Amino acid sequence: MPVSRLRFFKRCAEFIPRDKVRYVPRNTRGIYVLLNEIKPKKNYAVVYVGMAGGKRSGSGGRLNAHNRSKRKEWTHFSVFEAWDNISQSEIQELEGLVRHMFRKDKAALPLNKARKSGLSKVRDNRIQKWSERIRVS
Repeated sequence: MPVSRLRFFKRCAEFIPRDKVRYVPRNTRGIYVLLNEIKPKKNYAVVYVGMAGGKRSGSGGRLNAHNRSKRKEWTHFSVFEAWDNISQSEIQELEGLVRHMFRKDKAALPLNKARKSGLSKVRDNRIQKWSERIRVS
């Protein structure tokens, strides 16, 4: 059996203009990111990070809903499609990780704040103690 290039994601599309949302299949499972282009440098600010399960509401459906909504201003999106063998809880964990990284970013919208994620269960900011535990284990 051939080995996949990435364990979690089978394909992605990045920095796609908002008007191309209709091309994302509705049942695509994975993570998507709404972006706002910062001109003239062609940089992008993260507006929102979301997760889509696929069976009832995939990335295509979620992106279309965001496209109809007037709540968020965004110009581009990226979508990361998960492999079929990646569970819903694994996708949620990945989404939580990405949201966690942006939770203190002033440029990201408040809607992007990390909800309770699995990270809170494994968080240990006493980094100096990590090496002690490794030696004991």
